[in-house]
Amino acid sequence: MSTAPTCPRCRGPLIPPSAWSSAWICRVHGEVAPLSAPRRPSREALEAVRSRARVPVWVPWPLPPGWLVTGFAEAGDERSGTLAVAVALSGPSPVGGPADLVIVAEEPGIGLGSSYAGLPGPDPGDGFGVSAPNAKVGIDGHPVSMWAVGTDSAAAYAGEALANWLWAVLWPDTAGLLMLEGLNLRDLRETDLDLPYGAPCPRLGA
Repeated sequence: MSTAPTCPRCRGPLIPPSAWSSAWICRVHGEVAPLSAPRRPSREALEAVRSRARVPVWVPWPLPPGWLVTGFAEAGDERSGTLAVAVALSGPSPVGGPADLVIVAEEPGIGLGSSYAGLPGPDPGDGFGVSAPNAKVGIDGHPVSMWAVGTDSAAAYAGEALANWLWAVLWPDTAGLLMLEGLNLRDLRETDLDLPYGAPCPRLGA
């Protein structure tokens, strides 16, 4: 599998920085934050991610019963630092069968969360946040509203936390019921948790 950085929005190849430009360029989306190959789930991978992250590294804690952390992905480079972080988890769906959850924190305009959600733009799009929220998660004891965003491929929710986009994308779509169970998120940059790890989640490379 190629380890070359790709576009966080379309996973297409990038033109690397040169003597004339310090930017990574996607032929479709222009200047982007390069998306690195997913990191395998491990304590070492977590340490590498949180050492460069400029956005939260969210994980639900306590984890839902039977769920495991199954990988990390990050967009950014040495110059910018990490501007988007995705944490993958896998476990039993509330309605039975296996399920995957990817939680993304990112600066506006990066487009990693929307790409997992199957949306065409870099952000949730028109109509976001104009109705009652569809779910809420807890952060530092405060409820954070999340809205369902239109996608046919998964159950996807978007919100805002600490001036960044917060995304939760679940496969299959029926696993979206997990968002009604009152998840509480912790920022792994600021806390040292004994996380259980599982096999790598293929959703991170999608």
